Amino acid sequence: MKQYTCKSLEECLAQASSDYGVSESQIVYKLIEEKKGLFSKKTVIEVYDANDAADFAQEYLQTAVGGMGIEITSSAVVEEEIIKVTIDSERNPVLIGKGGKTLQALNELVRLAVSNKYHHRYRILLDVGGYKEDKYSRITYLAKKAAKDVLRSKVDVKLDPMTPDERRVVHNALNSMPHIKTESYGEGADRAITIKYID
Repeated sequence: MKQYTCKSLEECLAQASSDYGVSESQIVYKLIEEKKGLFSKKTVIEVYDANDAADFAQEYLQTAVGGMGIEITSSAVVEEEIIKVTIDSERNPVLIGKGGKTLQALNELVRLAVSNKYHHRYRILLDVGGYKEDKYSRITYLAKKAAKDVLRSKVDVKLDPMTPDERRVVHNALNSMPHIKTESYGEGADRAITIKYID
């Protein structure tokens, strides 16, 4: 987090844009003070980046999971505007839950907390003890296997409903495969991908 004091908001944003190497529209900031007097003008803003949000996400998780009586260790990295937080504890199965439901709920909780704090939509990807990475590997394998069946039969295949991050894994795994197209259908928890053959 950096603080900027200038004569106007535009001036502060221009400075922050230059410092962070992003366009002014991408700057995430909070207006701390704004004086528009006849003889003196002053604007103070606090500027945040994804690393600040990642630190906050880890602190929030420590508190939230600590409230369940579970101690965790965590690490976070920012990759292409995605905040990836990995946590570990002696009770990982409890944090993952049946079919990853508890992990999904925790992910949504952290996403909302970060969004509420910074008034900016960051993509949060929470993993517990490598559970998500293993699941992504399985999903990629199954998606490629299904796509090969579609290439052979030219008959569409609908996969089971998945979370948004899991659907993204499928789209990315198959987007360069010739004659294959992926489309998402359905709403909420029922949203699923159909793998289609195209000429």
